[in-house]
Amino acid sequence: MTGIFEAYRTRPNTYDEMYADSGETRSAYAQLRRQVEQLTPDDLRTRADYLSHTYLDQGVTFDIGGEERPFPVDIIPRLIDNQAWSRVEAGVAQRVRALEAFLADIYGEGQVFNDGVIPRRVVTSSPHFLRAAKGIDPPAGVRVHVAGIDLIRDANGDFRVLEDNVRIPSGVSYVMTNRRAMSAGLPEAFAHHRIRPVTQYPAKLLAALRACAPSGVGDPTVVVLSPGSYNAAYFEHALLARLMGVRLVEGRDLVAQAGRVSVRTTNGLVPVHVIYRRVDDDFLDPVHFRRDSVLGVPGLLNAARRGNVTIANAVGNGVADDKLVYTYLPDLIRYYLAQEPILPNVDTWRCEDPGHREEVLDRLDELVVKPVDGAGGKGIVIGPRATPQQIEELRTRLLQDPRGWIAQPVVQLSTVPTLIGSELAPRHVDLRPFAVNDGEKVWVLPGGLTRVALPEGELIVNSSQGGGSKDTWVLAPEPGDPAVVAEPAADGAVLHPAQRTARAAAQREAADAERDQPQSLAPGAAQAQSQTQSQSQSQTQSQTQSQTQSQSQSGGSQSQSQSQSQTSTDGGNR
Repeated sequence: MTGIFEAYRTRPNTYDEMYADSGETRSAYAQLRRQVEQLTPDDLRTRADYLSHTYLDQGVTFDIGGEERPFPVDIIPRLIDNQAWSRVEAGVAQRVRALEAFLADIYGEGQVFNDGVIPRRVVTSSPHFLRAAKGIDPPAGVRVHVAGIDLIRDANGDFRVLEDNVRIPSGVSYVMTNRRAMSAGLPEAFAHHRIRPVTQYPAKLLAALRACAPSGVGDPTVVVLSPGSYNAAYFEHALLARLMGVRLVEGRDLVAQAGRVSVRTTNGLVPVHVIYRRVDDDFLDPVHFRRDSVLGVPGLLNAARRGNVTIANAVGNGVADDKLVYTYLPDLIRYYLAQEPILPNVDTWRCEDPGHREEVLDRLDELVVKPVDGAGGKGIVIGPRATPQQIEELRTRLLQDPRGWIAQPVVQLSTVPTLIGSELAPRHVDLRPFAVNDGEKVWVLPGGLTRVALPEGELIVNSSQGGGSKDTWVLAPEPGDPAVVAEPAADGAVLHPAQRTARAAAQREAADAERDQPQSLAPGAAQAQSQTQSQSQSQTQSQTQSQTQSQSQSGGSQSQSQSQSQTSTDGGNR
């Protein structure tokens, strides 16, 4: 390592995204390193300060402990090559499709319970399973319009899913503002990289929201519903509304009457068809949830039940964010999609399970223990860093409410060079890719929010805990980059009835194709047949014509059967 990277030292047993264990620069970072090495530490510090002041002037802030601070963005971007990103993209889209099917099932027929894939009590005991949402059939069948799936890279550099966010995922505004800021803060690096853009996100989101409007509405009215300017993510609410060209409203601006929703304007009430809400379920409708809420709209859920307004994301999605439900996602992917998970979970113990609980209690000082409904890094206890008193307090809480906790091994999140003071040092990062679902396709924003834990050795990266962020550069595809295709679920996996039917049909067609395939003759038999045919020229011509016609028909039947089998399998996977 040379220049500004000379003092940089990777952490043991940790995957550093710029440097391999041998000290060589990974290929994705080679050009960036050369560009950064041309700058002095003072140059980097000056540029970083410029980014901070720019964010403060533009109001790009985040509320931490009641204090508005500029959202920290590091001057060194995070780079992800296209091959790695293709796996992330396919895995996130797969996960969103499975979560969509799961939510439709548990708020509908509940077939997943009957087939024993996930216990009914796991779902119904979640505080975010809302019976008021049962039976609501959302337009276009979409409940997860926007998803944020949190990923980490383990010691081998493999991406794993840490948690799912399909309730009200936040942070996408910082993806866009980080990119704009970095184009000014490090312009020379932009000139030497082919980076996939992120500016199309507002247009993709608006198109998806409009596509999921109630049936029969030709030109739907979309609004962004915010709790107000005191909310920590209000900057994001305002930015998305402005970039989509729609109204930013609060609960008091909307009226629900006679099963329909309207917005108050200077010209009177205007019908509203799609509400991209950034208000929690508990406060969304005081008729069904918290009676003291002044942030929501009385009667909103009734309008949604009648199919006259789309709520994005749907009410009740929070059950899919439950970290105990998370442990069942690999099986749910197999069940609903008949595929093996592309992105694995982090290994997890379910504390409600007596066997798991016993092991966790014996290893509290070794594991990371999390509340299943926690958010923003709150409530997490990292065993190796906890005091004996904290361990005993955790033991008591876990025994009182085993269902409320999960445990995971301490995963050393990957590190990326980060400017600390005037030096570059490794800091742990995660990644939140954002997906948009329009009912036909799940589109994944190329990049996502990279959050970085700024204190040395810290593993909690959440912004609410004082973490920062990085611009995430997904490099453009190169010729020959392979596509990522999910493997079919193993034969022993429990499948949804629709998937069982599709797989059985594919197996029948494959068997028919094999049975119809012409049988090849043994060499000796072929020679005897040739000698017999040579005895009569006219008989040979007749037999040749007959065989040619027969083989042509058989080959066509085989080709058609294989095509139908492939189509059936692909259709089931979709």
